[in-house]
Amino acid sequence: LKEENAVLRNKINKLQILSETQADKMRKLEKKLEENKIKEEKEAQDLEAMVQHVEQNLQLMTKRAAKAENSTAKLRQENAQLQAELRNSRLENEALRAGQAGLAAAKQNAEVALQHLLQVTTSSRASIRQLLSGAESLQLVADLLKSIDRISEVSEDGQ
Repeated sequence: LKEENAVLRNKINKLQILSETQADKMRKLEKKLEENKIKEEKEAQDLEAMVQHVEQNLQLMTKRAAKAENSTAKLRQENAQLQAELRNSRLENEALRAGQAGLAAAKQNAEVALQHLLQVTTSSRASIRQLLSGAESLQLVADLLKSIDRISEVSEDGQ
């Protein structure tokens, strides 16, 4: 009976040690689980902050693109007006040449109109380039938002 008690005590001690070991493992796993939850929450917050930042950038780029489009439309209108002035100046120049009167004034008017036309053309080209750059930026942001959606879908499927 004493031997049997000793054997049982020995088994109880081994089971207690095993139980303590498993309890330690359980505590470590619970701690790791809590750390993972905190890490996932932080990653979710970071992702949300990034999405908000991207959305703000998208709104800003949209405003810039609209402004560039308006500027381009105004410059095109001004360009058309200046081209009309240039045509009128050329006609006036031809009329003056025919009459040999006021030739110098007509040349000067044509030169001024030509300078205005060249300035508007240069400005129009720059605005069109800016508009194209804004459109490319918008496309990049749209692609980034698509990628974020895919990352979110993969993260949700992985949980």
